[in-house]
Amino acid sequence: MIDGVLMLGFGGPTPGCCQRRAQCPRNPGCEAECFVAGILGDNPLRGARVQEVVAHYHALGGFSAYNALSLGQSAALGRTLQARGRPLPVAFGFRHWTPWAVTALAQLHERGCREVALVVMAPHQSTVSWDWYLKLAAEASEELGERSPVLAAVVAPFWREPGFIGAIVERLQEATSGWSAERVDEAALLFTAHAIPRPVEQTSPYRAQVLETAALAATAFGHPAHVIAFQSQPSDSGIPWSAPDIPGVLAALAAQGVRDVVVCACGFLVDHTEVLYDLDIEARDTARRLGMTYTRARSVHEHPAFIGMLAERILAL
Repeated sequence: MIDGVLMLGFGGPTPGCCQRRAQCPRNPGCEAECFVAGILGDNPLRGARVQEVVAHYHALGGFSAYNALSLGQSAALGRTLQARGRPLPVAFGFRHWTPWAVTALAQLHERGCREVALVVMAPHQSTVSWDWYLKLAAEASEELGERSPVLAAVVAPFWREPGFIGAIVERLQEATSGWSAERVDEAALLFTAHAIPRPVEQTSPYRAQVLETAALAATAFGHPAHVIAFQSQPSDSGIPWSAPDIPGVLAALAAQGVRDVVVCACGFLVDHTEVLYDLDIEARDTARRLGMTYTRARSVHEHPAFIGMLAERILAL
């Protein structure tokens, strides 16, 4: 029987040493540099790209809200499970920052857990957005050896689940609160997700799942007409990534005479740096230059419908 929950996510830089490198540079703001360089594999050939992304973090204070927001989700899940009569220890681990996945799994062992459920905190599946985390969990378990709880079950992906869709819809309603029905109808509705390499996209259900999430949310919101864009494509890649990109879509909307755009990052669960920089800074500035009013809906965060859906899936295991 499941007696604990391991949640895994990407992670983001927070103040303090990540202990990834044998010798910490201890430069002011080195956390963002260590984080980005770790993702790109400490490759000197990608130094320009590292600095480009590091600048995004520094534009937002040098750190990421991802970890705190994700830990808030794990706390909300723990409270929800307890309220439903099944109090279970819940731990969140990250792929690219502390607390690492192995740390979270060790915490569950220390709390007496023997068989845990894995929750991958990504709504859409590909090798880079889903399979990586299954591998990460397996590696953490192998590293712990006899001190590792058994990874007994994986919570199924939730890109079309009513709890997830309902949370997105309520965020859209919050963003357009006070708008007239006419303004909502006339606005363009734009959903975004993280771009992935095109070869990966072509061998996974990722794009189809993003499109389905957007279609379900748009219909439930009462605005079935919508468009899709992908964000956060690297500027130095030699291979194509998911398209269309946000600037291109915004330009096309402006050319059609659109003057109001509502943006929802349906491929993300919290408002971390990629959402805040790519959408609230770059995309907002692009829309302004094109003469459009720009409104972004918050991510689902700890929305009760979303957290409740995760709890229901765990209780059903």
